Amino acid sequence: MKIENENNLQQHIFVYYHNTYCLKHHPNRGLIFSVPNGGTRNIREAMTFKATGLLKGASDLIVIFPNGKLCFIELKMPKGIQSAEQKDFESRVKLLGYEYHLIRSLEEFKVLANFNNFKK
Repeated sequence: MKIENENNLQQHIFVYYHNTYCLKHHPNRGLIFSVPNGGTRNIREAMTFKATGLLKGASDLIVIFPNGKLCFIELKMPKGIQSAEQKDFESRVKLLGYEYHLIRSLEEFKVLANFNNFKK
């Protein structure tokens, strides 16, 4: 399976985690959701999002693992780099005591997810 861009990577990660750990029949269900902080918007939409809490640089995904761990996930393609705002967000998250991971592949995410879903 070839993943061609960050949106495609995010979709594969979301579907994998949701279907593996978040369905009603899963014991100790996890939670994964996206932060819509990218894309093209008209000026009115952009102003509304900013006024209601849009934070430039916020991570792409937030995962709450069944063990109670809260984790912020930034997705990048293998050669992608973080913006200054993303690095600042990472620093702030870590200073607050939370985990932040820069993930570049579905396989890398699976290792993180499997570890956190079975660790108490």
